[in-house]
Amino acid sequence: MTAHEPLLAPGAPEPPLVGSTALPLPLFSRGKVREMYDLGDRLLMVTSDRISAFDVVMDALIPAKGIVLTALSAFWFGRTAQVVENHLLTTDVAAALPDLAAAHPELAGRSMVVRKTQRLDVECVVRGYLAGSGWAEYRRQGTLAGEPLPAGLRESERLPEPRFTPATKAETGHDENISVAQMAALVGEDLTQRIAAISLALYAHAEAYARKRGIIIADTKFEFGLLDGRLVLIDEVLTPDSSRFWPADKYQPGGPQPSFDKQYLRDYLESTGWNKEPPPPPLPPEVVQNTAARYREAYQRLVE
Repeated sequence: MTAHEPLLAPGAPEPPLVGSTALPLPLFSRGKVREMYDLGDRLLMVTSDRISAFDVVMDALIPAKGIVLTALSAFWFGRTAQVVENHLLTTDVAAALPDLAAAHPELAGRSMVVRKTQRLDVECVVRGYLAGSGWAEYRRQGTLAGEPLPAGLRESERLPEPRFTPATKAETGHDENISVAQMAALVGEDLTQRIAAISLALYAHAEAYARKRGIIIADTKFEFGLLDGRLVLIDEVLTPDSSRFWPADKYQPGGPQPSFDKQYLRDYLESTGWNKEPPPPPLPPEVVQNTAARYREAYQRLVE
């Protein structure tokens, strides 16, 4: 049994909310959702219950979100190891760092010990369906990541084939979609082609599995690092924070889809008239609870 399974089991007590951590270790980096601590050639990655939308971190915490993200990432790292090497060493922090885990019970279920890599600062997005910023670009100019698409496609329609559509990775502010040529200018042509091929293979593998579990993966984003020259899958993978998950039995192209991801939160925020810049609007309790329920359902459908 992994560290997160008893915490997400039906009827289990609600785990405590974790907004941030302050451990007696060197802080390697602090992202929108995670803190990473330096362990030498390894990192301790701790996933909080923070949530961001439109690249702005909300004030409210989402119950058990960090545990769900850790559980799903660990699941997918295991399933996709045949496609590409990844950075995960263990989610059993109690075994890997017993003294730290004993002093900080908040780490349970939401932590991964991973290998340290040289991160590539590009979001490696794969889109199988026309949604989000991809749909917005297509409506404006008939393209996706600068490449033409057939005319007459509808919102949420399945693309003729999945597309690799990279973006810049911003620690603060907004990520920006870029073309494959722009990515090649940043990291090199050969590495771009390798990353694109692996990203598409990861998406195909995950999409086929998820469809059998009643979920359409409309799009997702991967992150990669280099370790001794090898390309390694890092960060999180195929979670509701990094993907659009749609219920297959309710799929109807031509408009937005119900989802098990952040789209519910984005839709609420759009309805408030917020300008998508800090500070964010407060989230009503029902929005917090409904978001948490969608994340848990994604886990249950995919893993249990």
